Amino acid sequence: MSSIKNIELPDIGDFDEVEVIEILVSVGDTIAADDSIITLESDKASMEIPCPSAGTVTQININIGDKIKQGDSLISLESAEESEESSGDEEESVVTEEETGTKIVPVVVPDIGDFDEVEVIEILVNVGDELGEEDSIITLESDKASMEIPTPVAGTVESINISLGDKIGLGDLILNMQSSGTTKTTAPVQESALAAKAPAPAPTKPAAPAPATNNESVSNTPTGDSHASPSIRKLARELGVDLSKVTGTGQKNRVLDTDLKGYVKQIITSGGAGNAIPKVPVIDFSKFGDTELQPLSRINKLSGKHLSACWLNIPHVTQFDEVNIDQMEAFRQEQKAKGVKLTPLVFIMKGVIQALKQHPRFNSALDESGENLIIKKYFNLGIAMDTPNGLVVPVIRDVDQKSLSDLATELGETSAKARDGKLKPGDMQGAGFTISSLGGIGGTQFTPIVNAPEVAILGVSRSQTKPIWDGKNFVPTLMLPLALSYDHRVIDGAQGGRFMADLNSILQDIREILL
Repeated sequence: MSSIKNIELPDIGDFDEVEVIEILVSVGDTIAADDSIITLESDKASMEIPCPSAGTVTQININIGDKIKQGDSLISLESAEESEESSGDEEESVVTEEETGTKIVPVVVPDIGDFDEVEVIEILVNVGDELGEEDSIITLESDKASMEIPTPVAGTVESINISLGDKIGLGDLILNMQSSGTTKTTAPVQESALAAKAPAPAPTKPAAPAPATNNESVSNTPTGDSHASPSIRKLARELGVDLSKVTGTGQKNRVLDTDLKGYVKQIITSGGAGNAIPKVPVIDFSKFGDTELQPLSRINKLSGKHLSACWLNIPHVTQFDEVNIDQMEAFRQEQKAKGVKLTPLVFIMKGVIQALKQHPRFNSALDESGENLIIKKYFNLGIAMDTPNGLVVPVIRDVDQKSLSDLATELGETSAKARDGKLKPGDMQGAGFTISSLGGIGGTQFTPIVNAPEVAILGVSRSQTKPIWDGKNFVPTLMLPLALSYDHRVIDGAQGGRFMADLNSILQDIREILL
């Protein structure tokens, strides 16, 4: 006999409505009691909701993103119920109690090391659950690690004395366990009786063999139900990792922090990061005509890999602008008449330094965790240079301490070294911001790629004389196109706009650069 049960959201604490962030089952799935069915996330914690009984999922009554509360229907479950009547011909199992007596055992937080208070991020049991010795009951998380706390005794959970988000320490009461001293012995049961009562196992499809990998936590085929703590699930979502593809090595196959990091590391080292990106088709071009194979230069290979990584890992935004450089060009021509040759680039470099001082966020880098900014107090600029072997970006140091003439001389010397292939590795390290100028080549605009670990880059195109309306007339004006690309994780559109506006103002007024 079977019946349809409506599984509702139980009491989950002091939350009115909580968002559904993950549905862990599908229609047709056969699940056991206490198997997780959904994951909820509040502003304080994530939690998995277990199913109170076993059966087959017939309907899912919620969607990802729904806000639900206590009593809302989650799923419909078809459960098999055994007949209470037993055949007189069947020999039933006989249970005898050799020793009786029950007691309430308080389970407290054991010594967990050098932590005063640790947050409860997951409660793994419910009131009424039967637990074995060393079964995990809660998960704690400090600023350094997460850990599961086991029960020291077997028994039935009578009460749970903590809530998600609580800060607990050594000796705090977690739950009360009803521990029985009863030892049970069971007489043999006829095999026919067991076979009549035991449900037939559901047929399963043979699993396809997973491709071999170098890490046991990596699986290229989904493993179905994934057991992991909320902190691991949150990290997986941030990394874009499907947890069903990660093999857990923890207790009950739970996915641990090391499993997730090992999976990501394996994907990166094996080139699997491109699995989500369709590969370019391989074509034999010789069938269309004559071809010639030219190997890429060493610089092409190195810069190609670096720029690909920058483009894939940095969320780029590019803002475009034009600046009036009539005053700058007039001053430059005056100096040229005196025998002092200054390129527009040295003015742009000094102008960028002034803007960086006003906007230090543009002269920074994200730390390894991606949660902090490293603000650079020095002002070194990378200058992209074209060479016969490809693009290189040598660094001009302490630009804020050098004059226009000093910068012009150093740029000339550095450019010659770059063309001759005499730059050393140290000459291309330590920049806080990069300028890529195509003004001497041409083009009206382009989108420069941020040179990680920097967070911004300025692209400069060829200046043009344009008719600009001054309020009364169209006046021929020399306009310089600029393109600012930046890392949107660090810099938002308003900050980018203000940086460009201030740089525009600085470059228009030559006094801002000279003073």
